[in-house]
Amino acid sequence: MTNNFDKKPLLDFIVGQLKIDKEGIHGTSHWARVRHHGLTVGKERDADLLVIELFAFLHDSQRENEWRDPLHGTRAADFAASLNSVYFDLNSTQLDQLCYAMTLHSDGHVHTDATIQSCWDADRLDLGRADIYPSEKFLSSEASKHIASAYEWSRHG
Repeated sequence: MTNNFDKKPLLDFIVGQLKIDKEGIHGTSHWARVRHHGLTVGKERDADLLVIELFAFLHDSQRENEWRDPLHGTRAADFAASLNSVYFDLNSTQLDQLCYAMTLHSDGHVHTDATIQSCWDADRLDLGRADIYPSEKFLSSEASKHIASAYEWSRHG
């Protein structure tokens, strides 16, 4: 599946409605690293790269603050569903994967679905921005190979 949507209008819309600082710990630099990690791992796992890319842009888009916000994933899933058929076109399986991945991305789960786990891997590989070294326990074997380089990148950009 190709990433067949116009990114600029979507990103402009997402950034325009943010309640957090776009330069903050969950802002656009984080999204870019999550996108990179997700596409890298997703290609290795033959996952749905469109879902992964949308996850990168949307998973923290509904945060109300930078630290404790346990419902931000659920809000992001609802937001993504409202944007489907407006900024991108996901089928029902893809939308379910995206919404599930966003709803539970902060809960420490692992999943057998390559697309969902690749989304979570991508976010977890960027934990260095919060001074957390990613744990292999929560990553796929494909993502675990990237821990050291991802940590270095998220710490020193």
